[in-house]
Amino acid sequence: MLRKFKIPRLSLFKSRSDLRAMIINTGWLFADRILRMGASLVVGVWVARYLGARQYGLFNYAFAFVGLFGSISTLGLDDLVIRQIIRDASTQKEVLGTAFRLRLLGGFISLLLSVSFILLLRHDDALTVGLVSILGVISVVQAFDIIDLWFQSQVQSKYTVVAKNTAFFLITLVKVVLIKMQAPLVAFAWVTLAEYSLGAVGLAIAYRIKGYSLLLWRWSFPLAKALLKESWPLIFSNFAILIYMKIDQIMLGEMIGDGAVGIYSAAVRISEIWYFLPMAITSSVSPSIFAAKETSEVFYYRRIGQLLRLLVLLAIVIAVPMTFLSQTVITMLFGNGYLGAGSVLAIHIWASLFVFMSVATSPWYVAEGLTRLSMYKSFTGATSNVLLNLFLIPAYGEVGAAIATVISYGLAELFINATHPKTKKIFKLQLKSFLLLWS
Repeated sequence: MLRKFKIPRLSLFKSRSDLRAMIINTGWLFADRILRMGASLVVGVWVARYLGARQYGLFNYAFAFVGLFGSISTLGLDDLVIRQIIRDASTQKEVLGTAFRLRLLGGFISLLLSVSFILLLRHDDALTVGLVSILGVISVVQAFDIIDLWFQSQVQSKYTVVAKNTAFFLITLVKVVLIKMQAPLVAFAWVTLAEYSLGAVGLAIAYRIKGYSLLLWRWSFPLAKALLKESWPLIFSNFAILIYMKIDQIMLGEMIGDGAVGIYSAAVRISEIWYFLPMAITSSVSPSIFAAKETSEVFYYRRIGQLLRLLVLLAIVIAVPMTFLSQTVITMLFGNGYLGAGSVLAIHIWASLFVFMSVATSPWYVAEGLTRLSMYKSFTGATSNVLLNLFLIPAYGEVGAAIATVISYGLAELFINATHPKTKKIFKLQLKSFLLLWS
């Protein structure tokens, strides 16, 4: 019998020294994302209306194409860097310096691959090639996000929030000016790159204000080898994740057209805008999860279980009303030119249930040293998404792509965990987190 939801007790997240810091840090991240969500939604919808479904679809096609290679630029280092700094703070200059140089190298490789592949696919489409070339530089600029990882390890994300939000709001104003000027599509690609570049400068300034200097970062070849040895499964895992997050837009563009990508992207924009919730919460909680792993196995799994239950609850609270209000939301925001996005949103929003679960379990995979298994499950999701898209897009268009996304997310982020002895424990914890909400 259906009963009321049980809200996780926050006391179970408590540590002896850093509960207050964790709450403050999460508050900053929430403030960041809520401010961004509001401004991004208003201006993003305005941009979508201005560009129209086809040009908006082309921009999102290019951005998704660049995103496919984003895993190469990050090299799967994020959680490993945070974990290493927490374990041994005395090595942070070596860790940051080594990771930064690796990220720079990965960024250039990502840029080269994205431009090379778009030339193969659309060599006669100068506009698309230009968009991918401009947006691809973002992968290089994002090497400075290593500074953000340091702030996360210190549970001081407010500095990242200030740095990146300053860039975000400046560029948001520029986008409004571009709309008023009736600027061409390529101008929006340039200002998107400018936002990431200004954010990188802001991070460097914030790091300097805290009394540290990038010039003191050191390269360590042995450390680079050790990090890459552990992170290479995460590189492929992240690549697979990006495939089943971005491939639908690329396949729609190739199989139906850029207009279909525009319709689908409008729905995805509303659906994915909620993903900041698990990321903000988990980024604040993960340092304490890593610390608990070193001291108490019981407390360690208790924290993971409570995190899972909280995020599953949030996903359901979002998905249920959005399913029934999807057409109204799309029409109100994007106008009649995007009517088809309503049915897409009603389906795609349920992917959030599995995305929230995935974000909650990501620290567990790192802490348990199971990055290789994480890679396998991600490739399962990617493969299933591509195959489902091949069958469903020709038959159902954008709605078919949404169905493929939800099924592949569920397979990769939940059900695949039941098939391996080492992940059955987290699978049971995932099921328990869902079932306890209804018990």
